[in-house]
Amino acid sequence: MKRPYDVLFDTVFRRMDPERAHEVAFRAIAAVGSVPVLRDVVQGAVAPYLGRGAGGPGSVRALGRTFPAAFGLAGGFDKNARAIRGLTMLGFGFVEVGTVTAHAQPGNETPRLWRELDVRGVRNRMGFNNEGAAAASVRLERLRSTKAGRAVLVGANIGKTKVTPADQAAGDYATSATLLAPLADYLVVNVSSPNTPGLRDLQSTESLRPILVAVRAAADAACDSAGVGRTPLLVKIAPDLADEDVDAVADLAVELGLDGVVAVNTTIGHDRGPGGLSGPPVRERGLEVVERLRGRLGPDATIIGVGGITTADDARAYLAAGATLVQGYTGFLYEGPFWARRINRALARDAVTR
Repeated sequence: MKRPYDVLFDTVFRRMDPERAHEVAFRAIAAVGSVPVLRDVVQGAVAPYLGRGAGGPGSVRALGRTFPAAFGLAGGFDKNARAIRGLTMLGFGFVEVGTVTAHAQPGNETPRLWRELDVRGVRNRMGFNNEGAAAASVRLERLRSTKAGRAVLVGANIGKTKVTPADQAAGDYATSATLLAPLADYLVVNVSSPNTPGLRDLQSTESLRPILVAVRAAADAACDSAGVGRTPLLVKIAPDLADEDVDAVADLAVELGLDGVVAVNTTIGHDRGPGGLSGPPVRERGLEVVERLRGRLGPDATIIGVGGITTADDARAYLAAGATLVQGYTGFLYEGPFWARRINRALARDAVTR
């Protein structure tokens, strides 16, 4: 028997342009999340464990924070920090906003988002469409102005503005870090999207080092100026990196004292058309990369595993491979609004029975 959401997907969302369907769902989540009484009622029914405070079943200590649940929303869904409270309402333990660039940009021309129904995946060439770091910082300031908003765990995923030359990338990333670091629980330097020309070339250690050094310095200066503690810094890598390149990034992370790595982004290892593919086709390589990173980084670094997580068993596989936290995005499209709740409740039950 089909679930109600499956019927809704087949009869409504599947017939809509994918980007339009995303915006319809996104606006609904943002709208409900903006009404405190309604939001609290929904969260109480859907994800009551998120209101139990630090240290509850399924919570995870990482990056100097206590995450109320291990499964969060990956970057790409809420590019402009517009629906954070609505998304945590649905059961995500944390939300990563972005990718945010230093300057607003429209992204690539449409069409730029496709469903790959046969593999329950998504292919995109969005191109970091977003309103810019200044706009995101205003929304995060508004979120942090309330006690409930300060309790939400939020990561900020930052990328390079398309028009910025590669030799000026470090300054571009640093601009975003300055604006967002004091307001985020962690920063992610995204050098692994396939949809900004030349971006993945920045994953080479000689290109990546000055970017990470500049972001760390900018983030520290901004946090000092704001009178807040140091914001953890991670880097997000592609599944298409060769093993030796994964090792090189891990070694650089250790050398520079990074707090961790996010693995993995979308893959270009497919023949379905332009853009990066996400969802189940990425899962096997994602697990391999996470396991390799754990062996290279040691036991203390934070690894956020992402790529092809649809079920609680997928999340468990990433955690068993060495991930500290896990994220998803594509499964939200196919599994519906109670997806995060199902996964985090299962992980919380695991914690109780261990």
